[in-house]
Amino acid sequence: MPVTKTVYIIVGPTAVGKTNFAILLAKHLKTQIISADARQCFKEMNIGVARPTTNELAFVSHHFIASHSIYDTINAALFEQYALEKVDELFKTNEAVVMVGGTGLYIKAFCEGLDSIPNIDSAIRENIIIQYEKLGLRWLQKEVSVKDPAYWEKGEQQNPQRLMRALEVIIGTGKSILSFQNNNKIKRPFKIVKIGLEMPRPQLYERINERVLNMIHAGLEQEVSALMPHIHLNALQTVGYSEWVPYFNGAITKNKVIELIQQNTRHYAKRQMTWFKKDAEIKWYPAFTINLLEVI
Repeated sequence: MPVTKTVYIIVGPTAVGKTNFAILLAKHLKTQIISADARQCFKEMNIGVARPTTNELAFVSHHFIASHSIYDTINAALFEQYALEKVDELFKTNEAVVMVGGTGLYIKAFCEGLDSIPNIDSAIRENIIIQYEKLGLRWLQKEVSVKDPAYWEKGEQQNPQRLMRALEVIIGTGKSILSFQNNNKIKRPFKIVKIGLEMPRPQLYERINERVLNMIHAGLEQEVSALMPHIHLNALQTVGYSEWVPYFNGAITKNKVIELIQQNTRHYAKRQMTWFKKDAEIKWYPAFTINLLEVI
């Protein structure tokens, strides 16, 4: 009987310790890692996206890390294609591959394929963009929260591209973007093992707050300052970067920026857990005490 090729997928909220465990697992399996993170793939973004350190990247080969530019269009469809091709390539010399990340939609696309959403009248999209550019993110957030509260509860509330997509779907079809979930999951030609890492919320939030302070000490302000000419790009409309705009405009203090990043990161971690907890295929382990032999 042939050996079953396996993809081990490590999921969980930000700051829970996914990177460290993924490296240990990949080293044990003598294989490589594919990142399923919608932000760490941008080479111009480092500190603010908690990209693995140079030392961590040296331990195990990583893919979809600093592999694209903030000028590139990166989405779940592109990741699905990239990851499937990389897995196929790695399976030629490895019996297993490790995937790690917190972007639930990317992992869903890889495991099940993407949802089929009807074509939307381009005029709807164009009007939303005009209104967003005129009225800003708060307007967009309010529109989505009112018109598609189901998506608002579990979507990326700081990501204007995702919010505009949800808004155009609800306006164009009268249905939430969540209603177009793929009910006919694609069967992949390999085994998928989903491993979730979790810890008590107070400890996770403490780690998040500390991580943000470490980012500040590592030079996050300077990193964002250098990217300010490109802050309008979708890649930078994200936690850790967008909070700096009013600071550089002289509207808020640096301490307030830090407070906002910590708060928004905690909210993001909560949304990640809401997403992943709905997946019955994920087996959960306490992040502090998980043992490699438990998951292999």
